[in-house]
Amino acid sequence: MRAAPTAPAPLPGRHQDPIVAIATAPGRGAVGVVRASGPDLRALIQAVCGRSLVPRQATLLPFAGADGQALDRGLAIHFPAPHSYTGEDVLELQAHGGPVLLQLLLARCLQAQPGLRLAQPGEFTERAFLNDKIDLAQAEAVADLIDASTEAAARSAARSLSGAFSDQVAQLAERIVRLRMLVEATLDFPEEEIDFLEKAGARALLDGIEAAIGATLARARQGALLREGLHVVLAGQTNVGKSSLLNALAGAELAIVTPIAGTTRDKVRETIQIEGVPLHVIDTAGLRDDMEAADEVERIGIGRSWQAIAGADAVVFLHDLGRTGQAAYDQAEAAIAARLPAGLPVLHVFNKADLPGAPAAPPGGLALSARTGLGLDALRQALLLQAGWQAAPEGLFIARTRHVQALRLTLQHLHQAQAHAAARDAALDLLAEELRLAHRALCEITGEFSNEDLLGEIFGRFCIGK
Repeated sequence: MRAAPTAPAPLPGRHQDPIVAIATAPGRGAVGVVRASGPDLRALIQAVCGRSLVPRQATLLPFAGADGQALDRGLAIHFPAPHSYTGEDVLELQAHGGPVLLQLLLARCLQAQPGLRLAQPGEFTERAFLNDKIDLAQAEAVADLIDASTEAAARSAARSLSGAFSDQVAQLAERIVRLRMLVEATLDFPEEEIDFLEKAGARALLDGIEAAIGATLARARQGALLREGLHVVLAGQTNVGKSSLLNALAGAELAIVTPIAGTTRDKVRETIQIEGVPLHVIDTAGLRDDMEAADEVERIGIGRSWQAIAGADAVVFLHDLGRTGQAAYDQAEAAIAARLPAGLPVLHVFNKADLPGAPAAPPGGLALSARTGLGLDALRQALLLQAGWQAAPEGLFIARTRHVQALRLTLQHLHQAQAHAAARDAALDLLAEELRLAHRALCEITGEFSNEDLLGEIFGRFCIGK
């Protein structure tokens, strides 16, 4: 973590304004927090608390309104700069968690100190990043920890927040920098006639860096899967058991199940977890020819089913072993298979294996019974395999698609560097440029190289008050 030992330099533009927001979720609760941050909060502290506060010590006192009457009685904590989350002066007021009370306390703060304004989404964490309290990967981990949908995702986000991912990126960047120094030193002093590639062991260094980046990329893919999960659509004809399968996977009666064709009219979504990996499962209306649909509502549901399939990461194509071999049924199966998007991963699952005399699933298919649970564990493992999940290594960190893309770009530049280094007449200037671009791509993960558009996209997705 990039903690700043001294007070940060003044930030440009709107980042110089003191800000305030309710930091707890909307609704009633035992405790609610109003948080303020800025270059100097002495006027706010004096107005609301009526006294100065001992740094980093919780003080029980009344929060004074504009008329001097107490709005509430609670805890006030002052974190002087630079020893705070944002690197600025921070004041936290912990009051009773009624929404009206917190709004009154927020309005009192805005009235008490001139220039104080409402914080924008993610602005507290953005200031922590801009003041070098955390890097960009750690800032993203704050939001990922809040949004974690599984225990594994929460633990991995906590590791990223503590700096595990950032430290790994920093070590890789340092190795690239050392290699860049060797290459550029050779470019600066060509008269020494040093055989750079042989005597400096540059090829071995480059091989080692490339292997390390590849290993980090593999771990980042796993971390991104923990964060984002896999979107799986249950598709198939009517009455093949899609809703029953969703209920069986979720362990709850989420979807209505009847023997009437076309019972499911719209998409039903549920997020489940398998070994800590979130799977966003979508049950869809049964697929059949529009002319066979019972009414307009079912036709709309079928259309939405195809939309869901188009946006899926994988499709579970559910078949009915009780109807396999019937001419009309098999013909409809072939028509559905022909409409599935090219390149979309499809798992062929054959339901109702518990029926007396049910045939075996065809080669490559998976037989199960959504009613009895037979074959569900095999389906769960097949879904993990489809997602690309491997047994989670110890110390897995959370990652985002942005991080995976940055690591892939780093590898591409290292591949180009390898090609230049392997050439008979090694083009050291081109090798140096590819190493520079690899270094830049890698450091985009932690925000050493970033742009305002990227920061706006990241912090704009935070909740207000964080």
